[in-house]
Amino acid sequence: MGYAVAEAAARRGAAVVLVTTVDRPPPPGVTDVVRVESAAEMADAVLGRYAEVDVVVMAAAVADFRPKASAPEKIKKAGGPPEIVLEPTTDILAELGRKSSCSTLVGFAAETERLVEQAAAKMAAKRVDLMVANDVTAPGSGFEVDTNQVVLITPDGTVRELPQMPKIQLADAIWDRVVPELPR
Repeated sequence: MGYAVAEAAARRGAAVVLVTTVDRPPPPGVTDVVRVESAAEMADAVLGRYAEVDVVVMAAAVADFRPKASAPEKIKKAGGPPEIVLEPTTDILAELGRKSSCSTLVGFAAETERLVEQAAAKMAAKRVDLMVANDVTAPGSGFEVDTNQVVLITPDGTVRELPQMPKIQLADAIWDRVVPELPR
C-alpha cells in the first residue's frame, strides 16, 4: 500500500521520499528512497526528514515492540527456549503528531476488530489529520494482496467507507481527500 501511495503522489507531481523496509524497485517517479531494516532505523529516517515535507503518510504502528536485548551469537537449542523480554518501539506517528511543521499527517491503521472505534482512538491519540483504517482479516484487504478496502476517518468524526479496489486506485482516492486540504 505504501508503494501505491508513493506512486500516486509522484504521478501527481510530488517530490516523494519513500522510507521502506521492502526490497523492491521504487515506484515510477520516486527517486528518493531510504531503505531501513528496523523500527529504530525507520524512526530515525522519518523523524530526521519530517520538517522537509508537507505530508507524511505512514502506518499507525510500524512495530509495537522489539526485543530488549539481542543475542551476540546463535541461540542454541540445548539451553532450552530463552526468555525474550520486549520493550516498546518509538511510536513514530505519535511523535510526528506532537510536531507541527508537517501540514498534513495521514496514518494507516490495520485492525482486526472494532475497525472504526479502534482507528478513531488511534487518530485522536496520535493527532493525525486523516486515518485510513482497514480490517486486515477481510478477504482481499490488507497485506500481500493487490486490493484493499478502507474507511477514511477525520478528526471531526466523519467516516467514509470506500469499496474494495486496487491499491493504486485507493492511493488516488486518499490523495483526492488530502490534496484539497494542503496550503497553496
